[in-house]
Amino acid sequence: MDRRKFLQAVGASVVAPGQPETLVATLHKSLRPDQKKVVAFPFDHPLRSKVDNNWQITKTIADVFDKDQQAMIRDIYKGLHSAEYVDKVYEATVHDQQGDGLEGGCSVALFGEPGTGKFEFVLTGRHVTRRCDGDSVAGAAFGGPMFYGHQPGPKFMEDPKHTGNAYWFQAMRANDVFEALDGKQRTAALLASPRAEKASDTVKLSGKKKGLPGVPLAELSADQKALVGKVLRDLLAPFRKGDADEAMKLVEANGFDHLHLAFSKSDDLGNDGVWDIWQIEGPAMLWYFRGSPHVHTWVNIRRDANA
Repeated sequence: MDRRKFLQAVGASVVAPGQPETLVATLHKSLRPDQKKVVAFPFDHPLRSKVDNNWQITKTIADVFDKDQQAMIRDIYKGLHSAEYVDKVYEATVHDQQGDGLEGGCSVALFGEPGTGKFEFVLTGRHVTRRCDGDSVAGAAFGGPMFYGHQPGPKFMEDPKHTGNAYWFQAMRANDVFEALDGKQRTAALLASPRAEKASDTVKLSGKKKGLPGVPLAELSADQKALVGKVLRDLLAPFRKGDADEAMKLVEANGFDHLHLAFSKSDDLGNDGVWDIWQIEGPAMLWYFRGSPHVHTWVNIRRDANA
């Protein structure tokens, strides 16, 4: 059965949110030899674990894949997100490809072979590095480090309210935690400047339980810790439930009290005290949100920092 008939036969059950792995396997099976030379790699290839804010892992989707395959890629990407946020996230991703759309601005690579337990799909572009692995990458949420961002308007520097940004709600939730801190905790949480953005090194994990930037969650009250837990869940809301649940389990396995929360005094757009840059970091976890000049977000959550 060719891919068109296969998709017609199985219908919506394949493209339903939360089931993109099925389509990834179908996409791989549909590749012609000339396409495989461009987008198929061994599972242990170093490109698989790279992350950056604006890059193409191979040639653009439009340059490699036919229309049926492009439709599969769109459905795979949408399937990685929750029903509540999928449209907003997809529109933001398409918008940020600078007029080229998903097919003209993004690229895809496939690592390993379906059915072997070592297989991963990676999509990259401007403001996106996302993976679909079917749990092939043991102990890694989202199949490895990811990046997402958004620049909704024509200006490189957003306004202080980040009008139209698909992800600004996450910063507002993080600022809710800051508002709940007392004076001493706020002093510990506020840093002079944020971490630098250096591609994959941006999300390099330290393995440290102590001495990380910001205020340790161990020093927060039970109510404050509960709020941080709710905020983490809200940060994960755009992503499909299985990935969100796995991420929370990995964070909790490394010890909630080992997390540190930090905000940056610099790059405060509008000087309004609503911190545009913040991070949550633990021994095997980093969520780094940089809201200036527009949103860049780096995420790496694992069971073991050294794995």
